[in-house]
Amino acid sequence: MSSKGAVDAGFRHEQLGLTHGQVIDMYRYMLLARRFDERNMLLQRAGKINFHVSGIGQEAAQVGAAFGLDREKDYFLPYYRDYGFVLAVGMTPRELMLSAFAKADDPNSGGRQMPGHFGSKRLRIVTGSSPVTTQVPHAVGVALAAKMQKKDFVSFVTFGEGSSNQGDFHEGCNFAGVQKLPVIIMCENNQYAISVPIHKQLAGKVSDRALGYGFPGIRVDGNDALAVYAAVKEARERAVRGEGPTLIEAVMYRLSPHSTSDNDLAYRTKEEVEENWAKDGVARMKSYLIECGIWDEAKDADLSAELLLEVKEAIEYADNAPFPKPEDTLLHVYADSDGEGR
Repeated sequence: MSSKGAVDAGFRHEQLGLTHGQVIDMYRYMLLARRFDERNMLLQRAGKINFHVSGIGQEAAQVGAAFGLDREKDYFLPYYRDYGFVLAVGMTPRELMLSAFAKADDPNSGGRQMPGHFGSKRLRIVTGSSPVTTQVPHAVGVALAAKMQKKDFVSFVTFGEGSSNQGDFHEGCNFAGVQKLPVIIMCENNQYAISVPIHKQLAGKVSDRALGYGFPGIRVDGNDALAVYAAVKEARERAVRGEGPTLIEAVMYRLSPHSTSDNDLAYRTKEEVEENWAKDGVARMKSYLIECGIWDEAKDADLSAELLLEVKEAIEYADNAPFPKPEDTLLHVYADSDGEGR
């Protein structure tokens, strides 16, 4: 293609139907998730919060997927590293910090669950729990409801590649395939199931498993937000046309330890981690925006400072918020006569 033809074709994001503003928003959410994550690591080390499960290295796939969905009507079942995803569908740093500090006003669980167990009725984020992969059959159930009610929303669920070895994954995929349900099943393949590397977990590709259940499986570069956006958008279009589920395997790398209780250098080398930092999806998106001429280092510095202030304000708000009271134990367990949870 000539250089003139390349110009006429537009930028890559424009070819995918995204405006300059939308792709800058994607980067903003990716960077916000990164700053939120980094501060939580520091807060745990300082003894301000008890625990943190990091999603550093996975933000590009999460935000790309969120933009490929209908954030006004779809249902979401994220897993515990999905800070970028939940921020992009409407959660705020304040809400996430209330969870990290286990405060009473935490909208996810009232300060009861560990951080990363997202839940929001307002945003149609279905409450998660600690056993891995249980969200897959739940997502399939939500998709069954959409089909039975003849509604055009889809459900979207994520999990790690280690989870793809659990029975819940296979049972969910089988039911979704048999019933041709509008569900998008996305594996965030970050190369490690806690300390077990992928070559000790999987003999093949996660995406290839879709074939046995009768629907498409797609493998994409999880460090490329636009590639994930395109895959999820296409999967959603298939789902609302009644063509059934799609399994997406987004391949990335977990740049941080499994959690703040993990010493990752006990099972992988510093050199391996540094090699993968060079492929970081956040830095890649920044470079892309600069190459397009719609971003520069000055704008980036301003955005970074703005997001740090936003995260700092969320920390101060959550730190000063009240803890749950002992009598709050029965809240959300029983229903009052007015229908409110008690």
